[in-house]
Amino acid sequence: MLNDKDITFISQKCQTRFDQAGNVVAMLLEGMTVPFISRYRKEKTGNLDEEKVNLVNEQFEYVRELNERKETVLKTIGQQGKLDDELKKKIEATYSKTELEDIYLPFKPKRRTKATVAKEKGLEPLARSLADENFTGSVEELAETFVSEEKGVTSAAEAIEGAGHIIAEQFSENAELRKKVRKDMFEKGVLFVSVTKDFQDSRTKYEQYYDYSEPVKSLPSHRILAIRRGETEKVLKNRIEIDREELQERIKSLLFTDSHPNVEYLNRFLEDAMKRLALPSIELDIRAELKKQADLEATGVFAANLEKLLLSSPAGSRRVLGVDPGYRTGCKLVVLDETGKLLENAVIFPTKPLEKTEEAEKIVKSFLEKYKIEAVAIGNGTASRETLTFFKKIVPEDLILMVVSEAGASIYSASEAGREEFPDQDVTVRGAVSIGRRFQDPLSELVKIEPKSIGVGQYQHDVNQGLLKQKLDTVVALVVNRVGVELSTASYHLLKYVSGIGETLAKNIVRHRYEHGIFKRREDLQNVRMFGAKAFQQSAGFLRLLSSENPLDATGIHPESYFIVNNICQKTGKKIAELLRSKEIISTLKPGDYVTGDFGIPTIRDILKELETPGRDPRQDFEVFEFEEGVDSIDDLEEGMVLKGVVTNVTRFGAFVDIGVHQDGLVHISELSNQFVTNPEGVISVEDKVKVKVIKIDPELKRIQLSIKALQEPPKKQRPKSRRRQPHRPQSPKEDPLESLKRKWGAK
Repeated sequence: MLNDKDITFISQKCQTRFDQAGNVVAMLLEGMTVPFISRYRKEKTGNLDEEKVNLVNEQFEYVRELNERKETVLKTIGQQGKLDDELKKKIEATYSKTELEDIYLPFKPKRRTKATVAKEKGLEPLARSLADENFTGSVEELAETFVSEEKGVTSAAEAIEGAGHIIAEQFSENAELRKKVRKDMFEKGVLFVSVTKDFQDSRTKYEQYYDYSEPVKSLPSHRILAIRRGETEKVLKNRIEIDREELQERIKSLLFTDSHPNVEYLNRFLEDAMKRLALPSIELDIRAELKKQADLEATGVFAANLEKLLLSSPAGSRRVLGVDPGYRTGCKLVVLDETGKLLENAVIFPTKPLEKTEEAEKIVKSFLEKYKIEAVAIGNGTASRETLTFFKKIVPEDLILMVVSEAGASIYSASEAGREEFPDQDVTVRGAVSIGRRFQDPLSELVKIEPKSIGVGQYQHDVNQGLLKQKLDTVVALVVNRVGVELSTASYHLLKYVSGIGETLAKNIVRHRYEHGIFKRREDLQNVRMFGAKAFQQSAGFLRLLSSENPLDATGIHPESYFIVNNICQKTGKKIAELLRSKEIISTLKPGDYVTGDFGIPTIRDILKELETPGRDPRQDFEVFEFEEGVDSIDDLEEGMVLKGVVTNVTRFGAFVDIGVHQDGLVHISELSNQFVTNPEGVISVEDKVKVKVIKIDPELKRIQLSIKALQEPPKKQRPKSRRRQPHRPQSPKEDPLESLKRKWGAK
């Protein structure tokens, strides 16, 4: 159970008021979902958007996990009889998992170490004496009293060494020391990267890191992941370095003073503690933290890209000819009706090497005429441009002809979802169906593909896969609920992401629809097996029912608020059908007139907005896009060309753009804008239609460098403000700490 301190921490992390965070947490504990809370409980959240509500949810889960770990730590230390009030207070006060583990470290069951061996030899009293500020006498004479053949201590020097191991371990497990060292390594440490012996004379994609160094604090996420991948592939090796002598001088005051009678011994033991125990351990911690932060940023980039892709404009209910192009295996054709149902399929060979143009033309024309095809959607994979050229020659000009992304289509075709939907068709047909449906409604089709397989991120195979799945599933759920789902036609793949439903209930809905026909009202959902009141409360507002007897069932108005619409009807003397889409009537209504005990101004405004534009799709209107004519491969490119393209991926270092040559080009972050760009997501998104200039081509490595800023007007130079001249004060030169470390460690 969370307390007020926990809620305060959450509210501070999320930059919300205490009551907002507390109310969200209370609703989460009741089993409400993020989409439902952000959409239908605005009075309780203080009008927080879904991003903030989700952030509170993430911090709530963090605190809940932390509290469970605290309970384990307190119980373990308590069983050892070492838990006092001060230690308990320190454990309960921390909200850092790293700090908690530092506090727990001295009490944590550990493997056999040099210190435990020394303790077994009875050297702990000697260690206590050496560390005692009030110690008087000779260390060597005291050590002589611990010499024992029976215990394996053969000399005074060996006794002092053993006592030193005990003290070194105590130093290395000091929570304050570890906190200080960790902070300094983050702020002053430098990562040195070099090539391994096996690849010293080879060119690889990691060659920019063969002799590389950068301060730890400025390492961007994509660079961390790139270096880690190079290390995994045995091409690179790296280490974190810091000025150890300077660091030791700064931290020793946490442990002892220069006036300590055994300061020389303690300095020696501290050096051992740092070199052998603390620094290697903390370096691993820092590497783990860098990886964690890189994972968070990379998954955030992936999530933002996926959101944009899922919100791609749908072409809508049109009869479509889906085309999966290919050379030797031919082009797979599928005919889909307005709902995406497969009607017929065929294979044609319109391109070399097995070209059968006349036969291909005959099959296509028969499909166009027989099924009244309204659009042709061609996948953007192998042979797509040649296939597009073929279709342009034979289809009517008024027919929509478009190349669409087939990212993930091959994954779907071989997936359980694909086999379940088309058990009698092979993978090529399923892939073509996915391409055609992607054109009709990208969201409905993309939810069938595991999000990480769609390929709109950076280093997605290197990040924490559990975190990636959680983040991407959250994005899919938020988008699905933002758009809304048609209850009469939605697949269970789409329904399972609706707030409060999940996979089991989604399958039960589809089964009920198959057995009893389409739903007549939203309330009929409660007749579905296992569909209880809680599931109905959480899901109903996100499910649309265009064929319902009640027109409100086709809107985003929740059934619990229907009575408010009825009140509006009574006061205005209008029927619901007259209110819908009537901007003139709705503009005269005052939200304050319809406020109730549970529903305030925010909910009333949402209801009025829904009445004005019922079931509004937040996705942009569909727009036909065409690549430049005559530019079909990388060989057709020339530096200076200006081309149209579609953004396929955005990373921290730039954006990849499909210009129709089977190889995406990179617009580096420095080429995105004439203004300084710190985050590409702020200026460009997946699915954006852009114009780019080709600035460099490397056919051997299949690399294309593009620029957007080259097509922009240069920023106007602002006249600098006049400044009063200051007298010149010469300063003595000061060496950059990074250069100092490079000189000291770079050659090692």
